[in-house]
Amino acid sequence: MNFNNAEIKKKANIYDGGKVTSRTITTAEGENKTLGIMQPGVYHFGTELAEDMEILGGTCRVLLEGASQWQNFKAGENFHVAGNSSFDIEVIELLDYICHFRP
Repeated sequence: MNFNNAEIKKKANIYDGGKVTSRTITTAEGENKTLGIMQPGVYHFGTELAEDMEILGGTCRVLLEGASQWQNFKAGENFHVAGNSSFDIEVIELLDYICHFRP
């Protein structure tokens, strides 16, 4: 995947003491995305906008807000998080991801 003529914010988004980091990019079409890495561990994230999480590498389990069962994801798969909600993620193996934000 290439993002031609994209703007990249130099300042990293850093969470959980540096165990989760990402960089924000804005595509030429105005789409916002983050490219990031999550180290093994369990994390909780809240959302404002809807998000599509594309897993590029690694493995994880996800518990979406309102769900009763964890779902497993690996490289080449993705999951959707509703806007104004939250999710828990357990990273089993170093996770490389792209988060696509949806209005």
